[in-house]
Amino acid sequence: MSTASALFSDFYALTMAQGYWKNNMNRQAVFEMFFRRQPFEGGFSVFAGLGTLLEQIQNFSFSSEDITYLQGLGCFEEPFLKYLQDFRFTGSVWAMDEGTVIFPQEPLIRIVGRLIECQLIEGMLLNIINFQSLIATKTARTVLASGNGSIMEFGLRRAQGFDGAMSASRAAFIGGAAGTSNVLAGKEFGIPVMGTMAHSWVMAHPSEEAAFQAYADLYPQHPVFLIDTYDTLKSGAPNAVKVGKRLAAEGKNFGVRLDSGDIHYLSVEVRKLFDAAGLTKATIAVSNDLDETIIQALTDQAAPINSWGVGTQMVTGGVEAAFTGVYKLTAREDGQGKFQPVMKFSDNPDKTTTPAVKQVWRIKDPQGMAVADVLSVDDPVNPDTLEKGGQYILWHTSGDYRHFAHTLEGTAEPLLKLRMDQGRLLAPNPSLEEIRSLVRSGLASFDASYKRLLNPHIYKISITERLRGLKRDLIKAHLGDM
Repeated sequence: MSTASALFSDFYALTMAQGYWKNNMNRQAVFEMFFRRQPFEGGFSVFAGLGTLLEQIQNFSFSSEDITYLQGLGCFEEPFLKYLQDFRFTGSVWAMDEGTVIFPQEPLIRIVGRLIECQLIEGMLLNIINFQSLIATKTARTVLASGNGSIMEFGLRRAQGFDGAMSASRAAFIGGAAGTSNVLAGKEFGIPVMGTMAHSWVMAHPSEEAAFQAYADLYPQHPVFLIDTYDTLKSGAPNAVKVGKRLAAEGKNFGVRLDSGDIHYLSVEVRKLFDAAGLTKATIAVSNDLDETIIQALTDQAAPINSWGVGTQMVTGGVEAAFTGVYKLTAREDGQGKFQPVMKFSDNPDKTTTPAVKQVWRIKDPQGMAVADVLSVDDPVNPDTLEKGGQYILWHTSGDYRHFAHTLEGTAEPLLKLRMDQGRLLAPNPSLEEIRSLVRSGLASFDASYKRLLNPHIYKISITERLRGLKRDLIKAHLGDM
């Protein structure tokens, strides 16, 4: 992925940065990225984009051309622009593992650094994490709907621009796609590349049978024929059988792709035709604006489909335009060098933030199944930890009356881990295969009720008594000032 200029930022980040610089406010601060609601009315999301983000943060800087552009805006003083010339991110990044199953209101990323550097990376951070998490989530839902079948990402031509296509291919593979049609993504990320043929291949030949035979001659190891150019059952499938029998005589197999019509009916009829011809190993792939709801319906009807090509609905998010990730200040350094918790208040309870430097704990039962995620105060001197055998009262993130009691008989894993310190990566980013495996194992630790498409069960996100008390104290203090 190309390196982002530090101008890849919202304008207000730069105007505020100049204010912090000029007013001597560039002290240490803590920002957290979280999201407000699950996309697709689902029960879970998948955290994606961290590897891309860390690479971009390392190279986040202003070129001489960038500074010249800012000079031309007439908004920034020369001493501040000189400060930007030497700007580099020197803070620390805490984050969940990329590929973690995630939920609203819990911090996915914690940025600790000078106020200016924390502010300047906001736009880039949200752009990367929001989009890739949306696509990884969509893909994971699609894979689950297919019964963990083979999903091919075919979205390059419908993605939002060049970077949208590249980011979508990366995120879709993390979410569980078996491969991509995007050849550059295959090169850059090591994703398997996949594809069949277009209708133009068939129409460029004198006959459908000739088109299939020519393709089989070029790619004899399991060619896949597109059989709906003229008539799927009267022409495409019979011609595929003719070529398929020749391949079978040579000990080779083939497949077909359906890209229009009633996918269930056609797949059943094509399967019957192939089986009657003795081509029982021939495979059927389908495409045509599929999404997880269509795929689940076809899977529930036991349609004889071996793989699924998903494009537009996967790489754009379909009905969900964006992931609802936000980036908020949760603590700032006071005059004595200590972090003071801060929070945003709102008439909308969902927009009232949870203050303080926090850790997120994933509680699991003795069988390894997830029970709840818990936010705690991550004070470096006196952290709020969860330990096996402990008995806890865990509260709703709003801090109201909703709560439950829990005795920790299984495990409690801290999810936020230090990834970057003083602007330097502490370890290489994991491979996409490793991240993809984490998604699979992570989803397996959640009950099926959280993963169903329709009316999923709501997973518990809670805060400790200490964090609830801190939040309520800040609310009382704020109300007293009004």
